Amino acid sequence: MKKRTFLSSALSTTAAVVTAAALGLSGFSAHAADEVTIQLKWVTQAQFAGYYVAQDKGFYEDAGLDVTIKPGGPDIAPPQVIAGGGADVIIDWMPSALASREKGVPLVNIAQIFKKSGMMLTCRRDSGIQSPSDFKGRTLGVWFFGNEYPFLSWMSRLGIPTAGGSDGVTVLKQGFNVDPLLQKQADCISTMTYNEYWQVIDAGIPADDLLVFKYEDQGVATLEDGLYVLEDDLKDAAFVDKMARFVQASIKGWQYAADHSDEAADIVLENDATGAQTEKHQRRMMGEINKLVAGSAKGIGYLEPADFDRTVDVLLGGESDPVISKKPEGAWSHAVWKKATGM
Repeated sequence: MKKRTFLSSALSTTAAVVTAAALGLSGFSAHAADEVTIQLKWVTQAQFAGYYVAQDKGFYEDAGLDVTIKPGGPDIAPPQVIAGGGADVIIDWMPSALASREKGVPLVNIAQIFKKSGMMLTCRRDSGIQSPSDFKGRTLGVWFFGNEYPFLSWMSRLGIPTAGGSDGVTVLKQGFNVDPLLQKQADCISTMTYNEYWQVIDAGIPADDLLVFKYEDQGVATLEDGLYVLEDDLKDAAFVDKMARFVQASIKGWQYAADHSDEAADIVLENDATGAQTEKHQRRMMGEINKLVAGSAKGIGYLEPADFDRTVDVLLGGESDPVISKKPEGAWSHAVWKKATGM
C-alpha cells in the first residue's frame, strides 16, 4: 500500500484553505483539525480495520480530525484508560463496559460496530465433550480482563458452578493464546471466530477434530466491539460534533473494508509496529470480521435496543453471581450516531 505523505497532506490542507477562503469560511484554518484519541481493546489487527482504513484513506482528515489510534494489549483495560484521561473514545465489549459503569466509570455506547458476537468455546473432540451438559468436571480456558462475563453468565444459566469439582467446571485463567488446548491442559478454550480458532487450525488440529460452541447459538451472546465515551463529555455540544464526525468517518472506513477486504488487511499490516501479524492471518481475519460488522437493518454502528436488552438479560441472568445488579439507565445513546448518519 502507498502511504499518504506529509506533502500530499499539506497540499490537501492548502487546497482546503483556498476553497474555504473562496467560500467566505473565515473560521477555517490549517490547524483546525480536532484531535481524537481512540483506545483499542486489543493489539493492531483486522478486528479494528475500519479505523486504520479511515486513517489511511484520509477519511478522518476529510472530517477535520487528527486521530491517534492506540493499540491495546493484555495489560491495557480501555475503561481505565478513558477514566484516566488517556483517550476520548474506547472500544470495549458491552459486558465489560456495563460492569465498569456500575463500578463508577460512566461509559456510554455511542455506536455499536459489531452486530454479532464472534466468541466461542472450542473443544477437542477427543475430550469426549459433545454438548454443554458434558462440561461438568472439565477444565475450561477462560479469558479475563472483562471477557469472562459472558462465560460466567452462561455457566450460571446452565447451573454449573465455576469453582471446580465433579459437578462444576475448573476455570483455567487463559492467556491470550491457544496453548492450553494444544497441550491438553484444558478440554476447551475461549476463541474468537476470527482469531484463535484459526490459530488452533494452523497449529495442526484439523477442524474435524474440534467442536465449537458459539455464544450466539447458546443464547448468551453479548455485544462486543462498540464505541464508548464518558457520559459527562456528551453534555458538550462540541464534543458530540467531534464524535459524530469520528463515527461518520469510521463507518466509511468499515464500509471500505467490507468492499476491499484484502486491501483493508494490508493497511492493518502496515500499521502493525510489532511485525507479529501475517498476511494470511489478517486477510482471513478481515473476512470473518466483516461478517460480524454486517447485519444491522439501519446500517453500521446502529445499536439495536433489543440487542442491548438481550445483553443486559444475559448479564443479569446469573442468579448466584450476576455480572451487574440492575438494568443500567443511560448506558447508550443514539445522539452521536444520528448526527453522524443524518438519520
